[in-house]
Amino acid sequence: MPSRALAISLSVSRFQAACEQGEFLITAEVCPPKGRDASTMLRQAAHLKGRVHAVNVTDGSRAVLRMSSWAAAYLLQQQGFEPICQIACRDRNRIALQADLMGIAALGLRNILALTGDPVKAGDHPQAKPVFDLESVRLLRVIGQLNQGVDSEDRPLADGATHFFAGAAVDPQSASWSGLQQRFERKLAAGAQFFQTQLITDFERLAKFMDQIAAGCGRPILAGIFLLKSAKNALFINRAVPGASIPQHIIDRLAAAPDPLDEGITIAAEQVQQARELCQGVHLMAVRREDLIPEILNRAGIPPLSASPAPLAKRPHSP
Repeated sequence: MPSRALAISLSVSRFQAACEQGEFLITAEVCPPKGRDASTMLRQAAHLKGRVHAVNVTDGSRAVLRMSSWAAAYLLQQQGFEPICQIACRDRNRIALQADLMGIAALGLRNILALTGDPVKAGDHPQAKPVFDLESVRLLRVIGQLNQGVDSEDRPLADGATHFFAGAAVDPQSASWSGLQQRFERKLAAGAQFFQTQLITDFERLAKFMDQIAAGCGRPILAGIFLLKSAKNALFINRAVPGASIPQHIIDRLAAAPDPLDEGITIAAEQVQQARELCQGVHLMAVRREDLIPEILNRAGIPPLSASPAPLAKRPHSP
């Protein structure tokens, strides 16, 4: 009789099934605790039940020290959530990455987001030594090898292959269009099964990406939507988050609002509606205010998952 963890690991994840069925996908991001007590994370995540297909668990986002993503993801799984476990290359060499992945598989965690990782100098331990033995494309290839029953040196995994559903990040607002296309195509070739974008504010750029780069890729793209709580919060994001760029007109709108947080919820809901016309899903980021994600979805006209799954967005053909 196989163990429960093994039975889970060999099945298709609920998130993978939703991807393959063409549902409009909704994921949300949570940060692991900074310490041993996960109660706050679990309490915030509880607001997401019935509203999202999966919960992303960050792995040292912005190079800030927190509980390991796989441990937090396992705790969420124990509470009935469908986790997507982020794995960043910044802090581990290929031996440690593969060791963690085998442990993740043994815990029954199926969904992985392969990331290179933010630079160490952006975080709270700037004197730490970055590793970057691999980056996200090579990590995707290694995950593919583990799924085939061999390690990165093509040596057999004597105690069983992994069965991961692996995705990657993409930044449609990248300054280099050719670099964006090349990176996206390399991740596709390396085995990425879904993509979550960085924070999106330029939806014309997202539309261009969907038409000119992602068209026909056969993989769901989830647009990153960030809840901005105030003009001050938006300025902090521009300063502290690598690659983020909140435009001035959004900052001005937040600054002029009588209730900036409520305005931020409305802006996020409008962005969800825009994304729904362009791609197959959204990835919602509402740092420490995950409780507001249901309201964002309500204002965007997205019903609870149990009520009526939203259909795959259909895009008009470009002239």
